[in-house]
Parts: sequence; structure tokens; C-alpha cells
Amino acid sequence: MITLRKSQERGHTRLDWLDSRHTFSFDQYYDPAQMGFSSLRVLNQDRIAPGAGFPTHPHRNMEIISYVLEGALEHKDSLGNGSVIRPGEVQRMSAGTGVTHSEHNPSASEPAHFLQIWILPAQSGLAPSYEQKNFPQIQPTGRLCLVASPDARAGSLTIHQDAFLYVARLREGQSVKHVLAPDRKAYLHLARGRAELNRQPLSAGDGARISEEKEINLTTDDAAEVLLFDLP
Repeated sequence: MITLRKSQERGHTRLDWLDSRHTFSFDQYYDPAQMGFSSLRVLNQDRIAPGAGFPTHPHRNMEIISYVLEGALEHKDSLGNGSVIRPGEVQRMSAGTGVTHSEHNPSASEPAHFLQIWILPAQSGLAPSYEQKNFPQIQPTGRLCLVASPDARAGSLTIHQDAFLYVARLREGQSVKHVLAPDRKAYLHLARGRAELNRQPLSAGDGARISEEKEINLTTDDAAEVLLFDLP
């Protein structure tokens, strides 16, 4: 079964420095039918104006992944980490027992465009931790690249949940396939471009809840970028 979540149906926060689209309930946007899917709790598409950003704020008991689509995102946290994330790099912060951090667009002229992802951990009360990696294999090759997993397989980031995050960049006419194990679910988010998911059309910003499906087939008729979550 595939249930589409169209881009225009998402929640929307608009400030003078932030344009954010919320796939699931978040902050001032609340929809009891959109409280997450499996262990995926937040999927926000954020655009931050030049020189602006989120001031220091706390998190607890959440796996937080940042995926930059355009521009750059500067991160600082109470663990002493400081870095800039750019396209092709993925960051994971396990909030655990508690951490504070800030996110800022370091450019004076270019906006930052990124996806903010929260996954519920399998266990509460873990020690906070941080990880960031470059994934040069995220290229328009027609293949899914594993960027986060519970066991760091294939050089992926480690998250504390039985969940797997894949990313693919596709050229026009390319396709990817993913086989779901029994009792697994998936969530697919089309970050850019146009595609067909098991023959259902998707546009940029669209998502899909996937359950009771043996196989996921995504075909593009445009250059596209997709995130696929394989979930318990």
C-alpha cells in the first residue's frame, strides 16, 4: 500500500528568515493524522536566509540527521563540535540525555536549503554523540547510497534505531529499485525533480508512506534527488 503526501499538503512555517515545510506535525503545525511514520518523526524542508539561522536550542532522545541540498549549514553544539555541512555531506547528532546546538547559514549572499530529519531512537538515555561524513558516491549513477544505518555498514553514519536511510541522485530516464523485507515499511521523499513511484507520479516535495509492498520502483523523467527510509 502506498499513501502519497503531496508537497502542498505539508505544514508551512514562514518567517522573515525561514521558509519551512513540515511533512509531519512540528512546532506550531499540528495534525493528529501526521505524527510521524514508524520511527520517522520529523522531515522538514528548510530554507534559511543568508546570515540567519536557528539559535542555540536543546534536544533530547532523538536521532537528528541534516542533509544539505544547496548552500551550507554551520553547526555548533554543547559537545564541542563545530562544522559546516555542504551538499554531499551528511550529519548525524544523537541527542540522547541532552544536547544543545545551533544551525546557521554562514553565507552572506546565498540561502541554505536542507532537510532536517528526526528519527526516534530504539533506546532512551543514551550518551549524546555526533558524526559527519562526506559521501562522494552520492552521484547521478542510478544507485541508492546508504548514508545511515544501525551498524555503520558500507561506511554509513550510525543511528540508534533499526532504520536505514538511502539517497539517490538520478538523471532523466534512470531508475532505482529497493526490496523490502517482510514486515518492513518505507518512507520516500522526493527532494527534487519528478519521478514515478510504482507508477504513481511524484513531484518535488512529495512523499509516500509505503507498507505491505515487496518492492519499491522509482523511475525518473527528470533529474531527481530522492531519500528512502527503510523502517521497522
